[in-house]
Amino acid sequence: MAEKFNISIAYKKALHFAKTHYENFPVVSFLIPKELRKDIAIIYWFARFADDLADEGEYTSQERITSLEKFELRFLDTINQKFEADYDAALYSTISTHRLDIKLFLDLISAFIQDIKVTRYQTHEEVLEYCSRSANPVGRLLLQLFNVREEEANIYSDNICTALQLTNFYQDITIDYQKGRIYIPIGELDKFNVTESDIQNSVININFQKLLKFQIERVQEYFDIGYKLIPYLSGLFKYEILLTIKGGETILEKIKKNNYDVFNKRPVISKKDFITILITVLTNEIRFGKRNIEKK
Repeated sequence: MAEKFNISIAYKKALHFAKTHYENFPVVSFLIPKELRKDIAIIYWFARFADDLADEGEYTSQERITSLEKFELRFLDTINQKFEADYDAALYSTISTHRLDIKLFLDLISAFIQDIKVTRYQTHEEVLEYCSRSANPVGRLLLQLFNVREEEANIYSDNICTALQLTNFYQDITIDYQKGRIYIPIGELDKFNVTESDIQNSVININFQKLLKFQIERVQEYFDIGYKLIPYLSGLFKYEILLTIKGGETILEKIKKNNYDVFNKRPVISKKDFITILITVLTNEIRFGKRNIEKK
């Protein structure tokens, strides 16, 4: 039973874990109500722990898959109040308190397993399907924490999360290739006459620049649709989401300003960038009308 486990300690450790890991957007910021920060942190722990099982350490692909399958069983035990550690008890508390959709957690695990099994994608639609399980569940869980459950809001959230995931792919082309993965569809590499050898050798030429320009312009369309989520949100939470969107857009702008050279300089959000974005968001300088985010 949960009484045997120290939930408060697990939440504190999860909060520290979330605050000390770099992301393009703040995982737990002052814009999140204090009473919900621990819940976001424990969800982040779940996702990051599973992600590390897929990527970290010197293990074979089968060993990684086995570890993730065991983690999935551990999660299912958690739902049945059979806890292995304090973290599991804390996660159950968050899920039960906020009536979170269990399938969203299972979708995340399935995406991490796919990362091991699938290293190339033929079409953009295949990448989007992957994003629907690797990224979109996080946004939907966040909405559920704030009791935002309209389907339209979920769809706009999906666009934001997909855009953030794709942005991360372009930011980390080199890192992903070193792990054996390419998330830019093979069909689109062919269309722009970019080869895997070009990626391997960090070739920046007009073909690669055109390819990445095409990718980034498409991602921006997803962000633009995602802005329509804002009217469904209230309080400081809407600024948290705006901050997250602007963080992703800032990465895209950095890629463009660097002539699409993501090989020699990985674009990141600096402290100065974060302050600039924060000021922009809090002073409401984003033109809502221009972004067409009114409820339809």
